Amino acid sequence: MRASRNNKWWLTMRSASRWLPAVARTTGIALFTIIVIFAVFRATAPFLISSGLVRSGIEKALSDWTGYRAQIEGAPTLEFWPTPRVTLNQVTIREPAKNGKVLGHVDSLSADFSLFAALRGRAHFHEFHFLRPVIYIRRDEAGLIDWTNEGLLSKAIERVGQSSNQSMPMSKDQDAAIGTLTIEDGSVEMTDDRTGKLYKMNGVNADISWPRLSRAMTAVILARLNGQDIKIDFNSAQPLLLFAGKRVDAKTSFSSPLINWSYTGATSISNFAALTGNLALSVPNVPSFLAWSGEHMPAASTLQNVSLNADVATIPNGLRFNNLNFKVNDSAASGVMDLSYSKAGKPKISGTLAFDQMNLNPFLAAFSMRLAADTAIDALLNGNPLQRLDVDMRLSSNKAVLGPFQFDDIGASLLVAGGTAKFDIGDSGFEGGELTSHLEVTQGNFEGGGKLQISIRNADFGGLFTRLNLAGPLPLTTGSLDLSLSTSKPIWAANLGDVAGNMHFSSATGSFRQFNISTFRALASGKAFFRMSDIADTAFDFDSLNVDASVAKGSVEIHSAKIVGRNETVMLNGVVPFRSNGLALSGTMQASDPANAAELPMLPFYIGGTWPDPVISPVKTLLQKSDQQPQQQ
Repeated sequence: MRASRNNKWWLTMRSASRWLPAVARTTGIALFTIIVIFAVFRATAPFLISSGLVRSGIEKALSDWTGYRAQIEGAPTLEFWPTPRVTLNQVTIREPAKNGKVLGHVDSLSADFSLFAALRGRAHFHEFHFLRPVIYIRRDEAGLIDWTNEGLLSKAIERVGQSSNQSMPMSKDQDAAIGTLTIEDGSVEMTDDRTGKLYKMNGVNADISWPRLSRAMTAVILARLNGQDIKIDFNSAQPLLLFAGKRVDAKTSFSSPLINWSYTGATSISNFAALTGNLALSVPNVPSFLAWSGEHMPAASTLQNVSLNADVATIPNGLRFNNLNFKVNDSAASGVMDLSYSKAGKPKISGTLAFDQMNLNPFLAAFSMRLAADTAIDALLNGNPLQRLDVDMRLSSNKAVLGPFQFDDIGASLLVAGGTAKFDIGDSGFEGGELTSHLEVTQGNFEGGGKLQISIRNADFGGLFTRLNLAGPLPLTTGSLDLSLSTSKPIWAANLGDVAGNMHFSSATGSFRQFNISTFRALASGKAFFRMSDIADTAFDFDSLNVDASVAKGSVEIHSAKIVGRNETVMLNGVVPFRSNGLALSGTMQASDPANAAELPMLPFYIGGTWPDPVISPVKTLLQKSDQQPQQQ
């Protein structure tokens, strides 16, 4: 059996040995022939293919695609290894009319082409490379890009734009091939008819892959915009529909040192209200970003960084930001926000944001926002901030701070409408009591002035003064404050000298620290002058405190300050200037009970100098010296 198997194997090998040499010889001859033909074809291609054919072919291709006249000044250069490639210099795209407007210029344009098509007198190009191109684009009033003048791209965009079926496939003759486009050191200038502005981007380096008009597009663009390096990544399965202003799915990201954002979902270049997807945005340095973008916001230094992430959805006449996570500086919030438009096209921001803790300084800085008159946003929205944007926001926070002041369980609202902007704190805990406030900015680009009203009830002012490390004889008491101030100047430019208004403070029992009223009366009877520090060894307990004052021209004018103690009452009036930290007060000290007037006679006095250690002088002593001075002469 074993011998039989060996015999069969031997017979098979003898049979194969007869036909293998023939197959090998045939295959070798075929391969050798192909190699020779390819080598001869490559060697003779430069003589068989006309450079004029390639040049006219690429001129025709550019003209067909753009609908404008392509003009090539330099002679073409042909290469055939490793792939056939043509390079042309000084390529200009201009309007068909004589001396028509230049729409683009390329220092050097190269592209791969098909040898077989060129031998048949046809020129098919792919893998384009543009060196130092300059492209001029116009965005019309409808928000669409004026791409071309009846070229292949323009016609394709027009066809899909007029079609009501976004999924309708393109016919084979319409689905033109594009391939890969590489841009090196280019620049783009876009004229926006909506804003009347000219936007420039230089140092553009891009890789764009778009096999055919009906296929997906991916693009990576590196450029320099206003002196900052930026990167744009774009990916869409239906780019032609996007260019036609239709709503399609796309993924876009923008990266730079000053702002980063990404968007994934449905989008449209003609109608931003058609967005439905996820948006993530981050501005790590707000003042630098505003300077780079050419915008101006008063008190922008309080806004250090801003970021948000939200699911964007379309609502009637606008967008809704669901699942919004929003952060300003170290304050994080979540909620819902709407961006809608009126029939007249006026935008409005509304919604609710809830914070764990919040710094009110950035919100008040944003509240006082005034964009420069010549900015793009100003031209886009056409009007001053109070006229071009309505805001209706509700804010809440467990904790909030405004400078050195702290608030608990705050509920606030921001309203901008009808030529007036208002910021209200409807309810808040403040130093163990309650606080409400109203800040209003009047019409006139926020330049018509504003007013502030604050009402505080049953707050621990003594604890506040202690926590703020304020020096001098201040009241340690639980009291209430009503403050009403106004200014005719812009609120971001107004200082204390530009503010006017009224103030009322009242409290029940408490004490004035560093104010020994017994020592005060004793020194007043024997000295012409003494300092406040001379009576600071103990406190003055009182049963009630009431102060009525007005603010004007950088000073507080105290009309009436009445401190009722158990035995004596102190009354004050006068002026306290802000800038000098000084004061000029006249006062009286008398018995709280008229029955004790003989024991505690009325004592007039004057307080002048610098807080917290002014000089006190009894008025009686001053009058006596005034009477004695003529007699000495």
